[in-house]
Amino acid sequence: MKRDGADGPTIMLRSGWQTVNIGDITHTPGVLRVLEQYLPDAQIIAWLMKDDRGVDTMLQRAFPKVRFITDPLAARELFPEVDLMLHGSGPSVVASQDLRVWQQTTGKPFGTFGVTIEKVDEALRELLNTASFVYTRETASQRVLEASGVTEPVIDFAPDGTFMFDLLDEAKGTAFLKEAGLQERQFICVVPRLRYTPYHTMNEGVQWNQERIQLVESTNAEHAETDHAKLREVIVGWVRETGLPVLVCPEMTYQLEIMDELLIDPLPEDVRPYVRKRATFWRSDEAAYVYSQAHTVISCECHSPIIALANGTPAFYVRQPTDTIKGQMYEDLGLGAWSFDIDRVSGTTILDALMQVHGDYVGAQELRLNALERVAECYRRATVRIHTLLGDSREQQYFH
Repeated sequence: MKRDGADGPTIMLRSGWQTVNIGDITHTPGVLRVLEQYLPDAQIIAWLMKDDRGVDTMLQRAFPKVRFITDPLAARELFPEVDLMLHGSGPSVVASQDLRVWQQTTGKPFGTFGVTIEKVDEALRELLNTASFVYTRETASQRVLEASGVTEPVIDFAPDGTFMFDLLDEAKGTAFLKEAGLQERQFICVVPRLRYTPYHTMNEGVQWNQERIQLVESTNAEHAETDHAKLREVIVGWVRETGLPVLVCPEMTYQLEIMDELLIDPLPEDVRPYVRKRATFWRSDEAAYVYSQAHTVISCECHSPIIALANGTPAFYVRQPTDTIKGQMYEDLGLGAWSFDIDRVSGTTILDALMQVHGDYVGAQELRLNALERVAECYRRATVRIHTLLGDSREQQYFH
């Protein structure tokens, strides 16, 4: 049954996987912005896995018309009034079990929006073949689906919802920049990352076996210095060539613990005074404001660059091979010049690309805007299909 006064379809967004990562936080508001812009008549229920660290307050303030819930039983009680289940952006079909319950109990449409799919077992193949659509966040996932026998749904490219993240905490961001002595477009941001996220040290609920822990820790130890030496080379070159500062900052909570050892302490004495550090974790809206004021963001994490690109700033993704195939998204959007495979690139190469951006900032902004237009076209195409699926004859009015 619809809510009183609700004329349009009701969509339940399954999202909000974790809050220890500002990128995961941005998935939800990003997809909500897509729905708000392209399906404005829809009633939205956002079923979140996590909403702590102030995320609930941020979302409720930005989306007062959306119903936010975290209780699985409460979510399932709402199934009768929902027309479509939409699985939000993520590293996989994180909530596949919830989609399966939805499909088995309602028989109503469901689909994914901006997910990476690297592996398809039999259970997932059967589930996705009952979906109405599978929108992946890069084209590499589409090849995985094809090879795995997922043929029934509409399969298309809908980039990560983070490309629509536009929540900026200007008050907190401005205060931080003032305290750090950083001025608009006069600093770069650098985000570190270990090859594997050490979830076993971050979350007591993670029950990895000893073999998995050994793999994570040994791989991280083997590559941490060589990876971050390349980022340090960029920092040194930037400071010495421009005389401008650098902000070292986190995308995930654990990165606060590795900044000094891997990026700051080994720097030459003439460079270190130009480096600032974000010493506490931040919410996505504060980080986004700071990124919006930066000259360029350089990150071994995938989502800080997307947040920056969405909010006016050129950004580089320095991809590690242990990360997922989501990095293909940059190539798909015409941003290959700003995407680097860390095992195949030197710090000098990244620095050269940075100085090219510095030398032609107008051209860099044109590249960024062209990529965002490709994103918008993908979102328009995806939401027109959702309109059609829900039987809305007015879908063309939103295809603009």
